[in-house]
Amino acid sequence: MKSGKSTKSTIDEDKAKVRIGLIIASGFLVLIWLVKLFEVYTGISLSEYGIFPRELKGLRGIIFSPFIHADFSHLISNSTSLFILTFSLFSLYTRSSIWVFPIIYIFHGLAVWLFARGAYHIGASGLVYGFASYLFFIGVFRKDSRSIALSLLVVFLYGGLVWGVLPIDPQVSFEAHLSGGVIGLLCAIIFRKYDPLPEKAGDEFEDMDIEEADDTDDINPDDVEIREDANPVWFVNNSLPKRRKH
Repeated sequence: MKSGKSTKSTIDEDKAKVRIGLIIASGFLVLIWLVKLFEVYTGISLSEYGIFPRELKGLRGIIFSPFIHADFSHLISNSTSLFILTFSLFSLYTRSSIWVFPIIYIFHGLAVWLFARGAYHIGASGLVYGFASYLFFIGVFRKDSRSIALSLLVVFLYGGLVWGVLPIDPQVSFEAHLSGGVIGLLCAIIFRKYDPLPEKAGDEFEDMDIEEADDTDDINPDDVEIREDANPVWFVNNSLPKRRKH
């Protein structure tokens, strides 16, 4: 049978995807923590490298703001979610993640630069909202069992994030949350068919050798007993007042 080889190949591919997800999620999180440790040990604040809307210098924040956090509490609150969602993105949607990650990263920051309040916007929770939005809606659109299960898990773990898109706390950049969520939704619409669907149970039977299927020719009709009742089988800097964390 070819199914054994096919199953082994699928398992190897899944393991490779998990390794990719772990490496990228871990590496990204390590870099963010190294930036905060640099700030602490040097006494240098990097907040001015955040996004400052509609000012030319604020454009650099599109790249740097996800690495900058107000304090350790702010960083810790983002770390777990960022790791889980980044890992899920790259391990389960490996092909689309190559596009989804940079699109959410760049365009949610650009939206903040264009439309947000005049203050330094820092933090990675815009990415958290973007990835959570993508992982939820991709399951809604794809409708395969694995994607739906992940969507339900995202709702269970991060359903409370929806309140972050409202202007409740003036020190929180709801603009980053909202833009991340919208960009994530758009990505889910665009890339809903980019990754292949999981193989359906029973597909392996299509890979059976013809010779194996033809073994039924050796059955003697006289040795078969037919029963009449048989059933068919079937996401605060104290020195910078104008600073939004997200």
